Order: sequence, then structure tokens, then C-alpha cells
Amino acid sequence: MILSLFWHTKHMEHFSHLSQEELAILRRLNTPQKIQDFLDTLPINFEKGGDTCLSPRRVLREKKAHCIEGAFLAATALWIAGERPLLLDFKTVPEDEDHVVALYKKNGYWGALSKTNHAVLRFRDPIYRTVRELALSYFHEYFMLETGKKTLKSYSRPFSLARFGTKWITSEKNLWYIAGALDRSPHSPAVPKGNRAHIRPISHIERKAFRMTEWTKKNPRT
Repeated sequence: MILSLFWHTKHMEHFSHLSQEELAILRRLNTPQKIQDFLDTLPINFEKGGDTCLSPRRVLREKKAHCIEGAFLAATALWIAGERPLLLDFKTVPEDEDHVVALYKKNGYWGALSKTNHAVLRFRDPIYRTVRELALSYFHEYFMLETGKKTLKSYSRPFSLARFGTKWITSEKNLWYIAGALDRSPHSPAVPKGNRAHIRPISHIERKAFRMTEWTKKNPRT
């Protein structure tokens, strides 16, 4: 009991630069389900004033996020709860957009937390034995709306944010250096060599369903 309390006290010292209000919010998000529910309440960040890569502090203040910003916040909440702060990056073709999720693990199985504006590329329950299994669960959801072409090219290894310390959590600057390091990290191909020609495009009904979005640019909160 004493050792557990000592560990908790030392662990929380890493996050002493967070305000009491910020820490209270993040400590309440102590399960993947609670974190995802919180992410779902945030409007999507359409970056109306220019490209952003917001820290968790700025996400909490501005009350909006896009995928990597949501992943930063989710990983921070998991870290405070005693989990590892891990990201998973998805690379796609130049005309599409990459995606980033936060990873978590329960009883040896992987799951993911995701911020997106679409009905796809969302939360994953902890049922995947490997990161590859989890990553490929997103494959059929990654496509060009106009053509139905599936576009996921590769996925990263679990990428730990702990290597950057904790000051990034409250940074007022865009976290491009972390995004860049994630982009440059080792990635594995999603499609086996020689099988790209055998990939079937998404069907019309799937493309139609994909047009559904949660937030619009006209919404002043985005």
C-alpha cells in the first residue's frame, strides 16, 4: 500500500505543470471508454485559421481537435492513468489524409482511441492480438470518396510519447516536431507485396454511407 502510494505520488509529479483544472479533467478520463466519450464531445478542428498541431492543454482550452490532437490528449489521459502513451500512425496516398490514433492494451489485447469526423476510422475495442491485426481493421474504411479506391499504405509501430518528456502536454506551440518524428518512424506495409492489384474498390453503398459527417465547417465551434 505504501509503495503503491509512493509510486502514484512520483508518477503524478511528471504532470505537475498541468493546472489543477486540467489535471482534474484528465484524471476523470481514467478508462479508454471515458476518454473516447470525451473525444466524441469535442468538435472537429477544421483549422480555419491555418494548420495546427495542438497540445492537450490547447485542446482543452479551445475545445476542439482533429485526429492527432485527439490522439495526443487520449495518450496523455492514458499516461496519467498509469498506461503507456502510445500512438499509431496510418500513412496513405498523397491525395488522401493520414490518420493517427492512441493505442491501449487490456489483458494482452490491443484497442484504439480515435478522433474523426466520419462514421469510420473510430474507436476500437481491445480484441486484437497484434498491432497489425488492429491496424488492418481500418483498411476497408480507408478510401477515396470519389473513386472508392482503398488507400491505406502502411502503419507505424507503437510510438511512445514518453521519449519527449511531458512539457509538450502544456506547450503553447504546435507540436510539429512530434508529428514529424511519428511520420519518420518505421512503418510496415498494409498490403502484401504483389496483392495491391487484387484490392477491390469500395462499393457504392459504402461510399454513400461515408458521406455522413458529425461536424460541419459552418458550425462556429469547429
